[in-house]
Amino acid sequence: MVAKGLCTGRHPIELSANLPAARPYRGGSGIGAFRRLPIPDEYRPEDFLASTTEVFSGGGVGLTVLPDGRTLREAIADDAESWLGPDHVAQWGADPQLLVKLLHTGERLFVHYHPDAEFARARLGRSRGKTEAWVVLDAPDDGYALLGFARDMTLEQLTGWVAEQRLDELTGALNRVPLRRGDTLLVPAGIPHAIGPGITLVELQEPVDVSILLEYRSFGLDEHTAWLGLDLAAALSGLELGGYDATALDRLKGRPSQGSAFPASADPLFHAELVESDGEGATVHGYAVVIVTAGQGELGPLAVRRGSCVLVPFGAGELALTGRLRALICRPGCSPASAAAASAPATG
Repeated sequence: MVAKGLCTGRHPIELSANLPAARPYRGGSGIGAFRRLPIPDEYRPEDFLASTTEVFSGGGVGLTVLPDGRTLREAIADDAESWLGPDHVAQWGADPQLLVKLLHTGERLFVHYHPDAEFARARLGRSRGKTEAWVVLDAPDDGYALLGFARDMTLEQLTGWVAEQRLDELTGALNRVPLRRGDTLLVPAGIPHAIGPGITLVELQEPVDVSILLEYRSFGLDEHTAWLGLDLAAALSGLELGGYDATALDRLKGRPSQGSAFPASADPLFHAELVESDGEGATVHGYAVVIVTAGQGELGPLAVRRGSCVLVPFGAGELALTGRLRALICRPGCSPASAAAASAPATG
């Protein structure tokens, strides 16, 4: 839970594991294998990286804690420009506008959706909704996600399925999308989805922990928990009922190669750059979470290898990412041009 490094906005910080307890589904062993660390129990399926975001129930759970005892949220509030940069602060204040997670599913995740900002403000008293996107680190041969209804649904039909927990009908109405190592996928707010078992991925998301569960009883949850205290009609009112055909699903897929990981429609919210280095490397400048997915090398003064997760503050300046490695550079929303400039080839 505690990051390693100097507690200022001028030095990169190696992030230790931050695994909130008692998440409602099993998982975590894929995170342990990726980061070479023990997992306390089978209900630690998520690792919150550089997190200023609490879980929905609050209490500070999920926040990254720095070695000096401050949370990252407190440290950024104390010196936002050093951490985030003056342009970011001018637009968004002391809010990083990003949560990055590692996630591993020890079982198929429940069918659920994340509300958009309008729903979150009107129904939940939250300032933002949650769009997310995935980069798959590992998957079984038959890995998959369930994503979007395959045909237009009626609210009456769906209400019956959820109220009676008719899971065969519910899961059978969703598209089954294969997931393989290196695949990337954007999951907009409002779209029903679930992740199959045995998937390890990096998730970029809007920084809020809000999910409405359409499937819950088999996970030992009740309606109040599943629907965030709403009644069923209200809980379903933010769900996208329209069908997603192959063309619509293709628009959510990124390019699983070097460069931008996600479709351009994700750029206002977050951006991930896939970097593959054979020694020349790249530069990292500006607030970012860097995840090394293969190989080893250096990020500025830090030795890094597969599984290393590093927070780069704006005040650290330009850091060279070198070695024979692959890495994912995760940033808050920006234009493709600014993201490309931030990950330009290193010189000298």
